[in-house]
Amino acid sequence: MISLKQLRYLDAIARHGHFGKAAAQCAVSQPALSMQIQELEQELGVQLVERRRQGAQLTPAGREIARRAQRVLNEVRDIGDFARQSLEPLSAPIRLGVIPTVAPYVLPALLPLVNAGYPQLVLRLRETHTQQLMAELIDGTLDLLLLALPVEHPEIETLRLIEDRFLLAMPPGRKLGGRVRATPELFAHDRLLLLEEGHCLRDQALAFCHLRQAEGVDTFGASSLSTIVQMVANDMGLTFLPEISIGVEAMGGRVSIGRFADPEPSRTLGLAWRTTCPRKEDFVALGALVVEAVRQCQRPAAAFVAGRRVRERRAET
Repeated sequence: MISLKQLRYLDAIARHGHFGKAAAQCAVSQPALSMQIQELEQELGVQLVERRRQGAQLTPAGREIARRAQRVLNEVRDIGDFARQSLEPLSAPIRLGVIPTVAPYVLPALLPLVNAGYPQLVLRLRETHTQQLMAELIDGTLDLLLLALPVEHPEIETLRLIEDRFLLAMPPGRKLGGRVRATPELFAHDRLLLLEEGHCLRDQALAFCHLRQAEGVDTFGASSLSTIVQMVANDMGLTFLPEISIGVEAMGGRVSIGRFADPEPSRTLGLAWRTTCPRKEDFVALGALVVEAVRQCQRPAAAFVAGRRVRERRAET
């Protein structure tokens, strides 16, 4: 008879492609894991894993059965979540994935709100690109994502939370009259500095500027906004900064900040979870805290831009 233990072991091999790493994940010895896989193969009457010196590779049948096993394991997790849902709100741990252009700015504001409102809640955090987060959400490694919407997947439900506007970051001392428009002409004489491929912020900025091709765009392999800001501060080009990042990235006048003309470019921040997960009420409650945290992060941007305007008016007089 097939057991959940065997399915977990097969799922671990599918993830790691290695018996030793799979055994370590499952906290069992490698021989014990290997024996369970052999018993599963005997029960099903089909070979699931090709055992190689350098690792383990699933057979075609093994890949299909591992895919189905993943669904079963997700359903088992959801049963546990459903039982915990009857307890106090946000009392069970949440494995939360966050994209890199949100995590360093929102989490410092969000975590104190969580500790104050739901001290029993344990957030297990994971920061990486959207594509990887989505894969880990679907396979059950993560429970919830905080990212830029939209995301489209038949197994994913989303909740729109708040708009995060983009501002133009320029070298210090640079001035632009009034609000500027996000068009290719804006970068006719300046390079647009963006994060490396894989970051959704890069794609959003290119779309807003109607730059279908990456001509005139530099990335330098940059994987953080802080690196891009340093380039702008040294007169290497211009960039887009999310409003939530201004309090961190524009501190000390390292760069000059300007707003765009209406309609201002922005992104929608929201949550995403598996449609089968029964913890929607928990996620909505956490979303309310995220909105408050984002608003806290956005306040420095308004103050920063207002202060710049006052300084410019004083300079004119």
